[in-house]
Amino acid sequence: MKSASSLLLLAATVALAEPPEAVQRITLDERVVVTVPVATNRVTTISFPGPIAAIDAVGVSADPKVPGQFQLAHTRGSSFLSVRAAARKAATNLNIRWNKKTYVFELVESDTPVLALNLEDRATADVAQPAPVVSPTRLLALLDKAKAFPLLKQHQPEAVSQAEARTFADKPQITDFNDYEIRVEEVFRFNPEDSLVFHVTLRNKSEQEIRYRPESFTVRVGNRVYHQSVSDAPGVLPPKSQSTVYFAVTGTPDGGRNELSLKNEFCVFVTRLTPSPALPNPSPEPPPTRPEEKQP
Repeated sequence: MKSASSLLLLAATVALAEPPEAVQRITLDERVVVTVPVATNRVTTISFPGPIAAIDAVGVSADPKVPGQFQLAHTRGSSFLSVRAAARKAATNLNIRWNKKTYVFELVESDTPVLALNLEDRATADVAQPAPVVSPTRLLALLDKAKAFPLLKQHQPEAVSQAEARTFADKPQITDFNDYEIRVEEVFRFNPEDSLVFHVTLRNKSEQEIRYRPESFTVRVGNRVYHQSVSDAPGVLPPKSQSTVYFAVTGTPDGGRNELSLKNEFCVFVTRLTPSPALPNPSPEPPPTRPEEKQP
């Protein structure tokens, strides 16, 4: 039976994606490319735990008299630098040497910039906390909150004050399995429960009914796989049809907090029962990376 909140959602408009937080803190990882939105009329400061050894970039100028896509300010021996975009739609990478390692930042011009990016050394970062214990009833309540998120955000903002949302709109993330596909429409993060709720659409492109295990949804983020903690899924896809599914992942498989950021790229999978599974046809994927942690 559908809850009242999920029925109300049918009449609700799609929630807009939240802009990035202006001040962010992340743990340094030389295997991850960090995307940094930068504005033309604001300054973004990137701070390291210690003095920066070297900076390499193309299209970045440290001299105001020399044109470039980005203007950079850095004092030799300091542990921070400041940068702003000098042109619309500008993009480049910034390679920074620190502590005998190279860290890569993708600078992109944006109207919603990150104004301060504070970087932590993984060796001195806080010890990972265990995942919270979330009851089945509480998990089901999170699904209902995700379904009614636009209405709650408008009429009961305190109910979702510790939640974040990312809406993919016209650019959903899709995993294609030839005769069916799984499309990520929205992702919600409920921080106290360390849970992400996924709103996905399963589309059957074939003339045959497809059955799957509704309790078997998994999410791949980089080279890590997270198993569902709860789902609301029918388990069957009639021919030439599509179905809306909500499911959640909580913590990590080893019992820690996942701290997953909504800025990650997500691939969703489910265990298929009938007919025999087809080989997946995913879009070209980037090299394995560590999942991006949510920033406080």
